[in-house]
Amino acid sequence: MKAPDFIYHRASSVQEAVQLLDEYDGNARILAGGQSLIPMLNMRLWRPSALIDINRIEGLDAVSAQGHETVLGARVRYNVIEHSALIAQRLPLLTNMIRYVGDRQVRHRGTVGGSLVQGDPTGEMPLAALTLGAKVKVVSVKGEREIPLTSFYEGSYATVLEPNEMVVSVIYPKHPPFYAFCEMNRRHNDFAVVSVAVAGEIDEQGHWQDVRIGMGGVNESPMLATDAASLLNGSRMTDEDIAQAAQLACAQADPPDDIRASGEYRLHLLNAYVRKALGNLRREASSAFSKSPVN
Repeated sequence: MKAPDFIYHRASSVQEAVQLLDEYDGNARILAGGQSLIPMLNMRLWRPSALIDINRIEGLDAVSAQGHETVLGARVRYNVIEHSALIAQRLPLLTNMIRYVGDRQVRHRGTVGGSLVQGDPTGEMPLAALTLGAKVKVVSVKGEREIPLTSFYEGSYATVLEPNEMVVSVIYPKHPPFYAFCEMNRRHNDFAVVSVAVAGEIDEQGHWQDVRIGMGGVNESPMLATDAASLLNGSRMTDEDIAQAAQLACAQADPPDDIRASGEYRLHLLNAYVRKALGNLRREASSAFSKSPVN
């Protein structure tokens, strides 16, 4: 199928883009990479009156270090995340996870802002942003605001954005020293059936702090296993701790039945993949400490 008729605008500034969004009163869509937007238009799941192309707006593709924070413009493409030395240094979990996104053609066009707005429950970029404690900066004709990822989604493929708001950047706080990620796909780089991202730090006594466990594909949007993380904070992350954390993570999840897997199978996978990710996290920390110079 082909997309229904629409009016095409090429915005030259953020101000022009949000003004157009306001004028169309919810009947316009932002075009950046188009990896999700164009298929939705062609299947006529969306019938906007207009598309607003933001590819010529300066600054939306910038990557910058601002103190402990790392800021990615909404139009930063996946292949930039994959190959940027700055992102690899400051957001290594993001660099790791981006290689699981689609194929090389998708990664040359897809954008971090587009992925977050699309809100696929199995998407790697929403899961990474949630696990790392990121927040999204959005702009409208009324001004700007920052929305934490923990409150950015209100359902499957549904964000809290107002129809006249546009994402301009994603702000990541200081990255934890240790992290791990794993996911299960039916085929290489297919949509994830279940994915788990974990991060945290460990003190000199071997106790874990600030543990975060993000889960994808097990609810209407990516979610944090807060009960499991609370259990692990202050612990030494023993095998028993990890097993109990995996059970708590499963208790918080509410996985769907769909064409890729049943909810029951997803719970089975989630238990295994939380244990796998936490085991890898513990192994990474152990390896780092073993390589530290002895005084």
